[in-house]
Amino acid sequence: MALVDHNFNLPFNIIRCSHIEYGVKDLDVSRRFYVDILGFVETERTKDVIYLRGLEEKNHHCLVLKQSEVSEVYALGFKVAFDNDLDLIKIHFESLKLPAEWVTKHGEERTLRVKTPLGLPLEFHAKQTRVPTMMRAFGKHKGLMPLRFDHINCFTPNCQSTYEFFVQQLGFRLTEYTLTEKGDMWAAWTHRKGNVHDMALTNGKGPRLHHAGIWTENVNHIIHLLDVMASEGYVENIERGPGRHGISNAFFLYILDPDGHRIEPFTSDYMTVDPDWEPLGWDLRDPRRQTLWGAPAPKSWFEHGSVFHGVEVKESEIESNPIIANYEDLL
Repeated sequence: MALVDHNFNLPFNIIRCSHIEYGVKDLDVSRRFYVDILGFVETERTKDVIYLRGLEEKNHHCLVLKQSEVSEVYALGFKVAFDNDLDLIKIHFESLKLPAEWVTKHGEERTLRVKTPLGLPLEFHAKQTRVPTMMRAFGKHKGLMPLRFDHINCFTPNCQSTYEFFVQQLGFRLTEYTLTEKGDMWAAWTHRKGNVHDMALTNGKGPRLHHAGIWTENVNHIIHLLDVMASEGYVENIERGPGRHGISNAFFLYILDPDGHRIEPFTSDYMTVDPDWEPLGWDLRDPRRQTLWGAPAPKSWFEHGSVFHGVEVKESEIESNPIIANYEDLL
């Protein structure tokens, strides 16, 4: 394993992760979960797509729910600073002999679609349709009271090479990382916007989506969401937590939507904007890494993920032995 230098000299500027486009089997069922239970704002609905945003967001969407015969993921979205950045990213990917093409997306002015060497489908845009923020419309806040889309976490069969690509070729910066007993890179947290992560990478069968991170204002909103889910028949959708990670310091909860896509409502991470920030390393077997307090992650947390449309899934290239909860011992 080797850490690589951050690349501060790329000609384009990726601001942050912005959205995920999901394939869902039943739009009405998904809408109830995301709007009525979690509290996302419905920006727009067409015949086969629902566009959602967080309460403080002024962009058209942070989650796109698209009617599909199968539950899958179509795209991971990122916002760049200026329109010209899109042209520069296209030139950059073409120089690397990687796919890059213009696509038309509703609510976005220009969108560039690319793929990483292992097949992650990334989309970049500079501008979305602007919509009113609901941050101060307190009478309409409900459920989790989700403020904004925060991060993406993906399974990758080779965490080292995927981490190197995001850092060297896209200008992401490493904040925290996990090593196996043999010193292999098992997970990496990288950012653009100055908090712990925009794109996190976890060793496993992939590439697949592990989860989308949704920021809420405080711990009480996460507890309130648990009460809402329990009272509305969604107890089985609660996978893990609440608890606190050692990594990122986040107070977390992991839940599954009706299609099995994993969502992490969370709060309380920290600022990493300084250029001389030094990454924090963890040992995979350190119990504080995964869970500073709370129950260890269940086996499903290491195995279940959402597939990307048309992307081949490969087995992990390294061996690992993370701490897994044995709930039978608790009975």
